[in-house]
Amino acid sequence: MPYIKRDNHGQIVALLKEASDAADSFLPADHPEVVVFLGEGEGTGGSFDVLDRELVRVLEDLVDTLIQKNILRITDLPPEAQHKLLSRKRLRSQLNPSLGFLGRADDLI
Repeated sequence: MPYIKRDNHGQIVALLKEASDAADSFLPADHPEVVVFLGEGEGTGGSFDVLDRELVRVLEDLVDTLIQKNILRITDLPPEAQHKLLSRKRLRSQLNPSLGFLGRADDLI
């Protein structure tokens, strides 16, 4: 449970691991105020889950570009990474065949 520090208006301005003079009360990590402070609540416009999904897509596109430019081979990656990338590529091509610009995922190995 994080210890919270509030401003004069009662808004959370900091979360601390340990209690201090400025932060002596605590809330559960899933408390709505804590969730909103961390930017994970509704209406915050940028939860970490959404940002992570967007970043994953950017990284997939980066890997695709590096492969297309012959800077990277899919076999240069660890087998687990190859499997994950190819599985996502296969699923994306099934959902929308026009998304793939490298051809079929099977052709990459």
